[in-house]
Amino acid sequence: MFEKILEYLSPKSVTQQVRALSEQEVQLAAAALLVHVSVVDGDYSEEEQDKLKKILKDRFSLSAKDLSALLASAEKEERDAVDIYGFTSVLARELDQEGRQKIVEMLWQVTFADGIVHEFESNLVWRSAELLGVSTRDRIRIKKKVQAGL
Repeated sequence: MFEKILEYLSPKSVTQQVRALSEQEVQLAAAALLVHVSVVDGDYSEEEQDKLKKILKDRFSLSAKDLSALLASAEKEERDAVDIYGFTSVLARELDQEGRQKIVEMLWQVTFADGIVHEFESNLVWRSAELLGVSTRDRIRIKKKVQAGL
């Protein structure tokens, strides 16, 4: 039993636990931000939901069960949130610039999913990019890249 406790408290174990916790935080923050961009225009369309699920499943290599649990948590977090800072601060802290740009790309993908870019969605991507430290130039470049891929 004592060996189990030492194993649990070993630096390697603690490092692995911290890594796993930060990955869960990133997943939840990204998912909640994507849910927010999906609902900000007042229409949580089927196309946006499908795109959102595909993006999260692919980006985080989630099983159907894990995806469902993540989405349920993200939808709750999004409903309870006062602003997007709580989500973007986690992402800015945990991700490098490339990872932050990937989040902006994911936001644009969900925004374009239903074929209608509402001004609220566009504004949310802009504010998120600013809070993530993604430059205007990169945000527009990413937008054009996503549009070209449609």
